[in-house]
Amino acid sequence: MSLATGKGWWTEYRDLAHDRLRDLAELESTATAHRAFQWMFVPGLLQTRDYVTALFSNSEPQISPEDGARFAEFRLRRQQPLYTDPPPRYHAVIHEAAFHMHFVSRKIRRAQLEHLVEVSQLPHMTIQLLPFRSEMPPGAPGAPFTIFDGRASQLRTVHIEHPMTSSFLGDPEQIQEFTSAFNRLSMVALDPLDPAQLHDGSSYRLVQHLLYVL
Repeated sequence: MSLATGKGWWTEYRDLAHDRLRDLAELESTATAHRAFQWMFVPGLLQTRDYVTALFSNSEPQISPEDGARFAEFRLRRQQPLYTDPPPRYHAVIHEAAFHMHFVSRKIRRAQLEHLVEVSQLPHMTIQLLPFRSEMPPGAPGAPFTIFDGRASQLRTVHIEHPMTSSFLGDPEQIQEFTSAFNRLSMVALDPLDPAQLHDGSSYRLVQHLLYVL
């Protein structure tokens, strides 16, 4: 069932973005908290303009440059709720693999890492990296997902990304399973990204390593 009310900015992209993508934009705009896990890409709400543009040009070569630019614009506009007042809480666990993918150039990957360091300093943002050396906890989902908290508990929703499509889950038991999975992932991930933390178990230490080797 579609979540879109037809009253948000996302309706400007009816000709470009399918219903599920517009539903996702609405969820992102109304959520009070986001908990995201990604292992192949940087989460969409944290991507830089160059990263977004490169992803679309490399993964969707059949679309016109004009539509590619609009897709990029749509994704960047989805980031706006993170900078509202008050903003939603945002917590991401990103696997190290995302920074070794050559979907985008070395220069863009480095700039993307620097952007993560910058946004991690906002008080409502928590970003953790999951290094290759960490064992994935039992029951960790094989697909990227985001848990959205609403203003009421019954509005909590899980969005699961799949290569061909995406799905939304609202069943309380399923949501609890993903919540438990995210908690386990955050426990085995490195300490949250913070430029003041350079110890071995910190996400910032891994970022510094990646900036050196990429």
